[in-house]
Amino acid sequence: MKSHAWHLDISRNGRPAMARQLHGCALGLVLAAFLVPAGTASAANCMTAPAPGTNWENCQRRNLLLTGANLANSNLRNTDFSQTDLRRSDLRAANLESATLVRASLAGAKADEADFTKVEAYRTNFSNVSARDSSFASAELQRADFRNAVLTGVDFQKAEAGRADFTGAELSGTRFTLANLARASFTDATFDGPIDFDGAFLFLTRVEGMDLSAATGLEQEQIDLACGDETTKLPAGMTMPASWPCPFD
Repeated sequence: MKSHAWHLDISRNGRPAMARQLHGCALGLVLAAFLVPAGTASAANCMTAPAPGTNWENCQRRNLLLTGANLANSNLRNTDFSQTDLRRSDLRAANLESATLVRASLAGAKADEADFTKVEAYRTNFSNVSARDSSFASAELQRADFRNAVLTGVDFQKAEAGRADFTGAELSGTRFTLANLARASFTDATFDGPIDFDGAFLFLTRVEGMDLSAATGLEQEQIDLACGDETTKLPAGMTMPASWPCPFD
């Protein structure tokens, strides 16, 4: 007698080929279960409530109200948070690499030591966020709002931050190496430690009222492209361009 009833029934009906096909399908399902990449959220995981250590990798979390959600230490890699309300959420040490945050709001969120590498965050609200020692390397941050954010020790290397607003932000130890900061605003931003602009593109970047005397990586050519005024302090050896102050556009 066959060990599986379904196999015996199919054999009696004279259709052994079908039995082989079903057996192959069952084997495929078993193999598929074992071949799911480790750390990838299932559809069921995508529906779980937010909690520390949540795994929402590759999930669709668009247009949701997640104000004050605790997602500390969570895996949010490749998660789509487009237009989601994450105000005052806890994202400390969360992995948001390659997440989509287009027009989302993280205003007032705690995001220290979070990974925002390669996020897509066009017009995203990061105002008043605390993101100490986080990474926004190679992120798409056009028109993002970082007003009054705490960004000490943050890595913006190669970020696309055209027209981003850093007004009033704390920037000690922040790195903008090779970042595109065209038309971004740093008006009244502050820092009391090193800040790196090595290779940054500063076309019409607004630095009115900013003390750049301790900034590193700056060249006169970058200063000539930027927009400051008589209150802007420059590194030793650099001069205020004749084109300052720039008109607002």
